[in-house]
Amino acid sequence: MPLTATAAVALGAGLDRLFAEPPTRLHPVVWFGKLVAPFDREWDSPKLVGLAVALALPLLAAGVVAGVVASAGLVHPVAAAAVAGLVLFATTSLRMLLDAAGDVVALTESDLDDARFELRALAGRDASTLDAAEIRSAAVESLAENLADGLVAPLLGFALFAPLSLPLAAAAAAWVKAVNTLDSMLGYRSKPVGWAPARLDDAAMWLPARVSALLIALAAGAPAAVVRARDDARVPASPNSGWPMATLAVVLGTRLEKSGHYRLNADGDLPTVADAERGVRVVAVAGLLAVAVAGVVAWF
Repeated sequence: MPLTATAAVALGAGLDRLFAEPPTRLHPVVWFGKLVAPFDREWDSPKLVGLAVALALPLLAAGVVAGVVASAGLVHPVAAAAVAGLVLFATTSLRMLLDAAGDVVALTESDLDDARFELRALAGRDASTLDAAEIRSAAVESLAENLADGLVAPLLGFALFAPLSLPLAAAAAAWVKAVNTLDSMLGYRSKPVGWAPARLDDAAMWLPARVSALLIALAAGAPAAVVRARDDARVPASPNSGWPMATLAVVLGTRLEKSGHYRLNADGDLPTVADAERGVRVVAVAGLLAVAVAGVVAWF
């Protein structure tokens, strides 16, 4: 079991490096999004519906994944490891995040309009009035936040349950990804059913956000940065996203700012191209550390 779980982590990371994402028509997260979409409307009891959706749909996704991995295990342990690796490939993302951020940073030097357009793949904010430094800030912030959401959280769920069962480990990764997808689709104050998905995501992301901050600090060779970022980590409205963002701001020595919402490491300047490129490298190393740690934890 330990060997198959670690092999699944390695397979998921290798597929991410080679292909970045599964094809859209075959992507389980896209399928899950189609399952969620009909609930994004007005309801007579929106909080009750939101609670039911938040509890039931991630459990459904986890149950399906557990069943598929368990069925593969009846054929051969290697088949189970292969299916679990495919689950991790579908539920984690690093290369696409790094590529998107790198492209946005490069475009801030050559084509600001294109940089604003491409930023939409990373951050949901209105970029129409952002200057080059503000676009780079948004890209760096999104790098840090999405490291936690898109990589560390599902890997952590997988690694924590791997010693118990490979189907449970894969189910945990799927559950975390489903919770995060629900939040990204429904978890807004403007959405009638958004309260429960948002609160569930806050709870699910509490540990991954802080682990991500530590990984960023270690990747930059500055473990004390987590402590230095502690006060700023509480500035954003989210109880979690401030931790990796503030830590990355500290290790880069730059200010990260979303106008009207927060300023992290406020005494610094907004990131230069060199700063932002270093941010991409730091997050890349932090991501590799996350994969390595998950593989080691899954072994035991």
